[in-house]
Amino acid sequence: MPANETWSASEVEACVADYLYMMALEFNGQKYNKAERARTLATNLNGRTDKAVKYKWHNISAVMLELGYPHHPGYKPAKNYHRILVDEVSKQLLTNESLRAAVEDIVSRPAVVPPVGAIPGDIVWRAVSPPAPTTISHGFHDTPTFSAAKRDYFAIEARNRSLGEAGEKHVVEMEIRRLWEAGQQKLSNRVEHVSQTAGDGLGYDVHSFEVDGRERLIEVKTTSFEIRTPFYVSRNELDRSRADSDIYHLYRVFEFREEPKHFILSGHISDHCQLNAETYLARVD
Repeated sequence: MPANETWSASEVEACVADYLYMMALEFNGQKYNKAERARTLATNLNGRTDKAVKYKWHNISAVMLELGYPHHPGYKPAKNYHRILVDEVSKQLLTNESLRAAVEDIVSRPAVVPPVGAIPGDIVWRAVSPPAPTTISHGFHDTPTFSAAKRDYFAIEARNRSLGEAGEKHVVEMEIRRLWEAGQQKLSNRVEHVSQTAGDGLGYDVHSFEVDGRERLIEVKTTSFEIRTPFYVSRNELDRSRADSDIYHLYRVFEFREEPKHFILSGHISDHCQLNAETYLARVD
């Protein structure tokens, strides 16, 4: 069968089922072999290759994001998927209690600040590169997706105060260590967790410094999930990043419950991120 031939409904159903099963295993910490599962599934389809199966799983990751779910960390979102895939993922999510329970546990579970001294120094304070920009284009002309399966687990995770505060404290410790190791002990003593000491209305969470003494304003966004997980920013944070773009830095902390990593977006947030309006404040005139 040619690789680009349209997938049948039964093929899509099987591919989605295996993807969601792997996600449930992944989020429950159970071992499995992705390559072996792809090969096995391919042999049960109509002449598909394991490469074609894996690409379909990348498509499913994009659909998961659209529906407000985290995606499998081994399959980054791929563009150009079609409505049949959205419909099948939605249908199966509605009855997949094991995956729902696993995701809800992760986004709601309290978090603990990892001891910085137990993590290798180059991981602690050296940022990884931000993910390369991608545009997820749909096969159905970007029409709104209405699905009973739609959730917003990223918003639920963002409201997890324990996780947010743990991520901020982790960054405070990273900044203190960064300045201390650069020989700036006095500056390291002045690092302040301002969202705790002054309140969260400043548009940033941590007041730190460059090694030359210039200010560094840090907004922290923390997730348990992988590097491409979307995050929420407030109008206040956006405005602050614009007003103080020369000293403003957004630290995206990810995979926090495993081995925390982070990347940094410096300057105005809109210079780095595609911003989508998700919620509106409505007034009746």
